[in-house]
This record gives sequence, structure tokens and C-alpha cells, in this order.
Amino acid sequence: MHILLKSTFLVLTALFPIVNPLGSAPFFLSMTRYYSAEQRKMLARRIALNSIALIIGSYFIGTYILAFFGISLPVVQVGGGLVLAVTGWSMLKQKDDEEGSRDEVHKTTDLHNLFRKAFYPLTLPLTVGPGSISVAITLGANEPHLNHSIIFSMIGAVIGSVLIAASVYVCYAFADRLAKVLGATAMGVIMRLSSFLLLCIGVQIIWNGVSALLKSVPGLGH
Repeated sequence: MHILLKSTFLVLTALFPIVNPLGSAPFFLSMTRYYSAEQRKMLARRIALNSIALIIGSYFIGTYILAFFGISLPVVQVGGGLVLAVTGWSMLKQKDDEEGSRDEVHKTTDLHNLFRKAFYPLTLPLTVGPGSISVAITLGANEPHLNHSIIFSMIGAVIGSVLIAASVYVCYAFADRLAKVLGATAMGVIMRLSSFLLLCIGVQIIWNGVSALLKSVPGLGH
């Protein structure tokens, strides 16, 4: 039981600040601002499920996948940071064509079309990004491998992932209440600011990965 609680607490404390559901809610709201409340809740539910799968998958088999393809964690950071930066840039240069956007959304009421954005970019890289994946892989690689403790460690990781995903659902599903309070003008400002911050976060993740790669070069590392 001690190992179970320790593993759950470790996953929560390590990943929750990086996933940051409350901080990501404005990004989610900006990217789904023309969707109905019901559509947004369905997306939030799917994103939460995708987040569980990504975190657990990274925790348990992420190390083996990277080893199989010969990919290092810094490379994952650079690649994921590029995707995040491109997403932020696309949002930043998007025109405020309100009517066109609404017409487009009305055409996406079909569940298949609605959920096309649920994984990319709303789950990856917006919610569970390269930073979260890197931490999950690191935690999984350092989990205890003793026979009497590995089961409790695995269950704890699953519980921690479910709790994080639940917080993602709550923050995303009710993000529309923020829009009602702020109004259209304020939401336009938040969208642009969120886009710029997303671009900056992507650049920062790229820099973290590049810095780690440079340290591995003989003569450049300290």
C-alpha cells in the first residue's frame, strides 16, 4: 500500500504541473470558441481519455519505443516543441473570420469530424505535450522492478494518470463559462495572447532539447 500511494503521488506531483489543466483551459477555449457547450464537453471527454492513454503508454512502453527507433529524450523535446510552436503560430496568424468559422463548425457536428481534432492538436501537443511525455517516460524507466512492488507501482501510475485526466475534463468541459463572463472582445484578446504563449512554450521546449543535445557533443558539454 505504501508503494501504491507513493507511485500515485509521484505521478501526480511530477506530471500535474506540466499538464497544467487549468492553465491549458484558455488554449482549449480559444481553439474551440465556436463550438457548442455540448460539443466542447464531448471533446473534453475524448481528450481526457486520450491523455490517459498517452501518459500510461509513455510510462510503461515509452522507453522501449524510443530504444527501438534509437530516439533520445532531447530529440523528442525538439520534435514536440516544433509541433507546439507551429500550432501556436497557426493560431496566432488565424484571421478573425467569425462567420466563416461558425459555418465551418456547423459542418462538423458529425462525431467523426468533431473528434478529428481531439487527439491532434488538442491532446497532443496541447494537453499532453513533449514535456509530459518525457517526464512520464523517465518515471517509467525508474520504477521499482522488484516482484512484490512492481504491481503496486503500476497501479499507482494508472491511478495518478486517471486523476490528472479527470482534472483535464473538468477544466476543459466548463471552460465556456469563462467565455460568458469575459465576452467576445476579451476572448479575442485571450486567444491572441494564448497563441503567442503557446508559440513561446514550443520554442522553450525546443531550446531545452537543443541544449541537452549540445551538452552531449564532445567539447561543448560541461
